[in-house]
Amino acid sequence: MNKILDIVAKSLSVLLYPLFIPTYGIILFCVAHSLHIAPLAGVWIAVAVTGTFLLTCVLPITAIWILMKKGLVKDLYIDNPKERTMPYVYAALGFGFWCYFLTHILHAPTFLSGVAVGATIAIGLIALINRTWKISAHLAGLGGLIGGILSYCLGIGAIPTMGTWALWLGLSWLLMWARLYMDAHTGAQVSAGWLLGIACTFLPYFIVSNV
Repeated sequence: MNKILDIVAKSLSVLLYPLFIPTYGIILFCVAHSLHIAPLAGVWIAVAVTGTFLLTCVLPITAIWILMKKGLVKDLYIDNPKERTMPYVYAALGFGFWCYFLTHILHAPTFLSGVAVGATIAIGLIALINRTWKISAHLAGLGGLIGGILSYCLGIGAIPTMGTWALWLGLSWLLMWARLYMDAHTGAQVSAGWLLGIACTFLPYFIVSNV
């Protein structure tokens, strides 16, 4: 039984690795926009997904891999808070380029650019917090995705269904369990990460909509 729980916990941690979340978000946006508003051009979707994956996943992971080769980082999970500063700097750099990419190259909807800026701010805050307290980046990433979904729903005047709430809250609970089961964080650290992620990607909607 313990082996099965180990596999489940590790699988959730890999599938919901923070640097995968922006790509998941862009894919969800493209699907939702095409279903509820208007079909997006195939080229736009391909460029959006590829660009997001390269800037928010490949670039930071490559930087982490180089740091691992130099012995400055133990693994991709970066469990040691003291090793997290430089990886977060590279991640923030990639996310910053992503914001520019969405805004000035793809001319993405304002709310989407706002979510990207919020995600970038979240990385900076996590980097600062992790100097003294190991807040969960995994839960911040998933919380950020949920905040982006809420921003999208409000932007088009839609109310998330109970099924939608159940899906994302259930997934959040499972990821919290996985990180606690792996002894990677405390309950306070996973909860704080989740709330930080939601706040950073959801608040920009209110700021932009009231300007």
